[in-house]
Amino acid sequence: MTAPRPLIGFGQVRHTRLRPVRNAFAYPTYFLMLPLRSLHDGSATGHTDLAHNRRGLLSFHDADHGDGRANAVQWLDELLAREGIHDADGEAWLHCYPRVLGFTFKPVSFWYCHRKDGHLRAIVVEVNNTFGERHCYLLEQPRYGAELVADKVFHVSPFCKVEGGYRFRFMRCDTPATPRTVVRIDHDDADGPLLQTSVSGSLQPATSAAIRQALWRYPAMTLGVVARIHWQALKLWTKRVRFFHKPAPPEAFVTR
Repeated sequence: MTAPRPLIGFGQVRHTRLRPVRNAFAYPTYFLMLPLRSLHDGSATGHTDLAHNRRGLLSFHDADHGDGRANAVQWLDELLAREGIHDADGEAWLHCYPRVLGFTFKPVSFWYCHRKDGHLRAIVVEVNNTFGERHCYLLEQPRYGAELVADKVFHVSPFCKVEGGYRFRFMRCDTPATPRTVVRIDHDDADGPLLQTSVSGSLQPATSAAIRQALWRYPAMTLGVVARIHWQALKLWTKRVRFFHKPAPPEAFVTR
């Protein structure tokens, strides 16, 4: 079996608000797709300029995820074990933003947890808000292309109540010519569909050339993520969309 290698995806983030006024945007982006278990045990292949747990122009730090420890896979395994999942002991692929010039903000990251035989066992959706809070949605027995649901329990935007639910759909095309990933997350409230979001991209090995391409095309990408969040919030405020104060975070860290 070929050892996995870190990947980088170049694509687009799309977001559409349907009510009470329409607000839509699409931004180019890039993201990492990392075989974290292989990176930690040294079996991952491929030369890359991606710095792992050290300083670099473009880097990945385990401490940006989970409970902040130096090995986020250990945190992931403990989380799954507490939830009664003991067979997700294969590769753990993490779809996330990197640190760029030492800065990062990760609105949402996706942990694809596989069994030893390669089958997808669970997906952990790790959400951060701009108040420094974090929450995880655990999706069990997922299938690519199938719709998965979870109640919304965690505050993300001051222009949305913490109510209703999410509809997730994960799609992956692994053809050698055009490997590609798409994640859709739609939010419905009591009145029906409210938000439609997606992140998609074409995947390629995270070679030194690919890392340079990312830095050259988007030199301050993660700072741009935060700036765009606040710009879109300002637009909603000027459109007089109702503002909701942040409630206390949920007592449980994981929602199934």
